[in-house]
Amino acid sequence: MEFDPVILSRLQFAFVVSFHIIFPAFTIGLAAWLSTIEGMRFFTGKPVYRRVFDFWLRIFAVSFAMGVVTGIVMAFQFGTNWSVLAEKTGSIQGPLLGYESFTAFMLEATFFGVMLVGRQRVSPGFYLFACCMVTLGTMFSSFWILANNTWMQVPVGYEIVDGRIIPTDWKEIVLGSIMMIRWPHMLLGAFLTTAMCVAATGAWYVLRNVHREEARVMLHWGLGLAAVLIPVQMFFGHLAGLYVYEHQPEKFAAIEARWEDETPGSEVWIAWPDREQKRNLFAIQTPGIGSLIATGSWDAPMKGLESFPEEDWPPVVIPFFGFRIMVGMGLLMLGISWLGNLLRLRGRLESNRLFLWGTFLAFPSGFIAVLTGWYTAEVGRQPWVVYGLLRTSDAVTPSLTTGDVVISLILYILVYFIFVSFGIWYIYKLLRAGPMGPVQPVDGAPGARPLAFAGDADRRQGRD
Repeated sequence: MEFDPVILSRLQFAFVVSFHIIFPAFTIGLAAWLSTIEGMRFFTGKPVYRRVFDFWLRIFAVSFAMGVVTGIVMAFQFGTNWSVLAEKTGSIQGPLLGYESFTAFMLEATFFGVMLVGRQRVSPGFYLFACCMVTLGTMFSSFWILANNTWMQVPVGYEIVDGRIIPTDWKEIVLGSIMMIRWPHMLLGAFLTTAMCVAATGAWYVLRNVHREEARVMLHWGLGLAAVLIPVQMFFGHLAGLYVYEHQPEKFAAIEARWEDETPGSEVWIAWPDREQKRNLFAIQTPGIGSLIATGSWDAPMKGLESFPEEDWPPVVIPFFGFRIMVGMGLLMLGISWLGNLLRLRGRLESNRLFLWGTFLAFPSGFIAVLTGWYTAEVGRQPWVVYGLLRTSDAVTPSLTTGDVVISLILYILVYFIFVSFGIWYIYKLLRAGPMGPVQPVDGAPGARPLAFAGDADRRQGRD
């Protein structure tokens, strides 16, 4: 059976980027969380904040390292699999990716060393400053990556000279209106991912009746942050939908599984899109309100896929379901965070075991939302790698053979399985041990096994 090198290259890039994105989505928010907790320790002097900080710092270190490694591997493929893309767009993408390395990544790496080994070597104020600089670095990193990706989604500020795409307006490329929607949307997604992980960890400890003081901080702060951030995220999500409606109508039609033009448009809640028959199977939909939900107008025209050449149609199934899963995860986070804060106000948060189980089981909701959101954006852009300018089939390395991609894809799968599995296993061990080391039931509960990690003696002697 012969496989197309283009399809295999797309699968390989999708595989690598799917593993990579879960780590920045976590570490961007975790860096901000660490700065917040260190700030609370600095201004209040409470030892519990130091213990929570030290605990999450270890997890941040592992996640940061895994994100760096998977990100470097992802960048290699621009030269190996997508050389035509690099050749034609290098004058724009090259500087953007270079800025990410020379500004954001260097800022992160420099001050991250202070965070890891500088606690006893610098003043408390400078240590807090270092934490804030790492946070700023992670946000800068996401800024340049999103600037690059946003330009690929909606190219602006360019001209074509001798077949190459040349920048003409860097301000429009970097600070355009669409970028100012997509970047906050990504940042908020990362913050929510971390908030749900922190809250889930706190719920897990409460359920196990261990690390109660630290668990209370995690649970209350995580749910509080999520409750505030999720409505803002939904607002930016709506703005993102408007830009897709205006600038990528084929993607918008695929997300809605709309095959024919409609005014006003209906809203398909769930269905199975059938591309061969160009219709939806088992559809549950509401006539007439799709225009209102999408644009805020009752009579906005909704273009269907029939309005575009079929060779320009994106796949429908992945954007359709990806978008709905992303929205579903957002609603789940909204429900859990708001209900959790209601229970907290009534003094029943830590005693409601059903809610604690729900919070614990919702820990992957942020990761799922980020991944499905990216699948919606990237698959929905097809068949273009640079929307309207360069087709994916024309961007692949011309000399690439099926065997080349099959071998590299198999190697990536094997290496990632070993590397990522070990990293996740180690993070689980850190989570299982908790802020004070191995499981320590409170109030003299049976099964207590007080084992000390390095640094626990300092805590007991009051050197927090």
